Amino acid sequence: MTWIALILAVLVLWFASLCKVFLESMSASKSAFLNDVAGASSTRRNVLVVIAHPDDESMFFAPVINYLTSRHHNVHILCMSTGNADGMGSVRKEELQLASVVLKILAQQVTVLDHPDLQDGFGNVWNWDLLASIIDEEIRTHSIDLIITFDNYGISGHCNHCDVHQGVRKLMHDALGGRHLEAWEIISPNIVRKYIGPLDIWLSIMFSRLDKDGLSHCLLNLDLRKSYAAMAQHSSQWVWFRKLFVTFSSCTYVSTLKKIA
Repeated sequence: MTWIALILAVLVLWFASLCKVFLESMSASKSAFLNDVAGASSTRRNVLVVIAHPDDESMFFAPVINYLTSRHHNVHILCMSTGNADGMGSVRKEELQLASVVLKILAQQVTVLDHPDLQDGFGNVWNWDLLASIIDEEIRTHSIDLIITFDNYGISGHCNHCDVHQGVRKLMHDALGGRHLEAWEIISPNIVRKYIGPLDIWLSIMFSRLDKDGLSHCLLNLDLRKSYAAMAQHSSQWVWFRKLFVTFSSCTYVSTLKKIA
């Protein structure tokens, strides 16, 4: 009986969490991220989402991208590799373009690199100076004023994710020539929170509210169907265990952004 009661409690909380997402999507979000003091949308920003592989944008950044596009910010994606570890780089590049259409990002605002020194793989270490240089060029080309990327663990611990973070951090620490530029990272949830699906919404909201300095923000995914549809465009990667990941990972339902100092 104890196990039955526990399962029922989890199911009720899971349903309540999904209702929370639904209710948030039906009303103006209370998040202060890129909003002014009064809560109204601020000036439209040029945002660059820096990822390592095709499907990162749908698997890890969907709550952030949906938040930004719903507020009509100008979203660009810079993908540092084609994800060619299994020899499917050209296919995966095309899949990213299809997913971007679902996420309401213009095709000309999606850049996928195939640099010989930035190839997908757990054993491939990416040069941080090279990454910073490429990101800097993209910023100048598209007048970017805000960057969003992985944190130093990269959510999954993939070394390419971690290197992308370090490339952004190096760029931020180098001289920016007087440019106004912000950078934010998605905080990696711990192993327990990572696989409790929408239940993590409540923990993310609580921890975000404890931060009084405005350097972190909790963003709920306001369009779950769009996220699933975007991930489904990555058909070469849309195998059973990734379907389970997207269903049970908290990354599908909520993101916590922290400003990179």
